[in-house]
Amino acid sequence: MVDITHKLHSLRTAIAQAIVTVSSQSTIDAINNRTVPKGDVLEASRIAGLFAVKRTSDMIPDCHPLPIEFTEIRHRIERLTICIEVEVHTIYKTGVEVEAMHGASIVALTIYDMLKPIDKGIEISTIKLLQKKGGKSDYSAKTDSPLTAAVIVCSDTVFAGTKEDSSGKAIVSKLEGYGIHIQDYSIVPDEVALIQEKVEWLCDKSINIIILTGGTGLSKRDVTPEAITPLIDREIPGIAEQMRDYGQQRMPYSMLSRNIGGMKGNTLILAFPGSKRGAIESMNALFPHILHVFTVTENVPHSIER
Repeated sequence: MVDITHKLHSLRTAIAQAIVTVSSQSTIDAINNRTVPKGDVLEASRIAGLFAVKRTSDMIPDCHPLPIEFTEIRHRIERLTICIEVEVHTIYKTGVEVEAMHGASIVALTIYDMLKPIDKGIEISTIKLLQKKGGKSDYSAKTDSPLTAAVIVCSDTVFAGTKEDSSGKAIVSKLEGYGIHIQDYSIVPDEVALIQEKVEWLCDKSINIIILTGGTGLSKRDVTPEAITPLIDREIPGIAEQMRDYGQQRMPYSMLSRNIGGMKGNTLILAFPGSKRGAIESMNALFPHILHVFTVTENVPHSIER
């Protein structure tokens, strides 16, 4: 199966359809009057559909088992046609469109099975997805103009050349994958004054996003939060909460990271852990959803310096 461990939980919904067409009005009358020999067609098919939705991962090899938190099966009879709609909700990392279509298929097959003794002209058609919501596609927060970013690696050892940077380069790669232009990539030692000087210079350049990696731990030289906090006009507590929550689900030490996020003017400033894994997980936790900040703030600069 596809790896979804990096994805975020969100409310995901899907509605799927199937159509069953019978050959005579007498079949419809038997359904409505509950005189079909095999029993109540609509109720039996509804129950079968519920089972099908919950057991989709048992039938479709690449479907992930997931918590089904709501299913509704609706029948609508129009002349000789039975229109089936299956609606499914979950709060999980992947969508439920296959579950909804699987459910609709089994509802239709159950109707077929129950009606075939009295009607040899039944047809099943138009099994399709009607609606899907939730996940990255609905929360990509597309902006009208390109965004710029700068990445600052805060590390004594990387600055001294005794260690190679991996976290900053991973962040750059992730940002570029979202179409964000990298305006500046730099390495500074763990010194409050130097970190602040670099951040303020970048803010003066109207950079949209500044990401610092490193210096968020608990050693005496980890001073990135101390450097950034005085510069932030408006802290956004949910940013750090999301990074730590995402990380804590994957390893138990994330609670010790002193991540921070907020706005200085129209510039979004983020402080990530210094490890490559921590930096990548922080990117996965926040992007692309965090870009919504640029759709709700006013007068966001859009120019890109070349």
